[in-house]
Amino acid sequence: MNDNLSIVSEEKTYLLDLSAHGRIRATGDDRARLIHALSTNHIQQLQPGQGAYAFFLTAQGRILADAHILCFAGSLLLDLEPETRELILKHIDHYIIADDVTLEDETDRTFCFGIEGAAAQAFLEHLSIPVAHARESHLAWEDMTIAAISATGAGGFRLYGPMARKGEIWQRLLLAGALQSELHALRLNFFQPRYGEDITEKTLAQETSLPNALHFQKGCYLGQEIVERIRSRTHVNRMLAGLRFTSQPAPGPGTKVLAGDAEIGKITSSQGQNAIALLRIEQIKPGTELTANGHQALTHPIAT
Repeated sequence: MNDNLSIVSEEKTYLLDLSAHGRIRATGDDRARLIHALSTNHIQQLQPGQGAYAFFLTAQGRILADAHILCFAGSLLLDLEPETRELILKHIDHYIIADDVTLEDETDRTFCFGIEGAAAQAFLEHLSIPVAHARESHLAWEDMTIAAISATGAGGFRLYGPMARKGEIWQRLLLAGALQSELHALRLNFFQPRYGEDITEKTLAQETSLPNALHFQKGCYLGQEIVERIRSRTHVNRMLAGLRFTSQPAPGPGTKVLAGDAEIGKITSSQGQNAIALLRIEQIKPGTELTANGHQALTHPIAT
């Protein structure tokens, strides 16, 4: 296993076991209306085969969770970070009053694999696995679903299927040449934020540098007032940015980041020479020279 990647080859395909992620399926006639009213993206306009990335917010505009939401003919599937699975299940259930919505936690009955890297599409096509091209869209393959979702920012797909087939499919992908890897190391090569590390319940939506999670014409939703106020009247003071250290391993989370002698943020996650940090917005321009623990780093854009 290679869990300390410093260089990711464009010729390789990387295989991640994301089965610990939460998978909640919502059914019932009011499912799209309810999830639309609780999340930051336009869920009601989704058609079967499409999907969206979104945040769930508090009334104060802070992020409870992020989710990839896939639309099927009779349901919505929410793919959540492991830390937020139970929280969002309870959060959505709290708002089901007279709505025709049923929630089912499918996590323990299903698997989820990430197939990542610039070569991932060619790798899947070589195996005669169909690929969807639009971001967050998905297709059926055998009794599984393949979605155009990257967990790392490298470009890639997620494969969802019944737990009974997990071992068989994992071995098939490895034998075809995929390299088993770990999410933490791979995502930091491309500066892909993750909820629970870089994004927390204290984070505002616009601090994430992930504008694809927000839809500004969708109408009212929980936390919208704060998001709209930031967009129209003011701005956030901090945003996530990548840091690549020039010679030393990146310091750990919580390390102060300096511009000259001034503290302008802190590292939120790191691996090898790469890190993600929450920085003052005037310091996030790509190529800005900063330091942490006396070591020099250059800023990089967050993967969106």
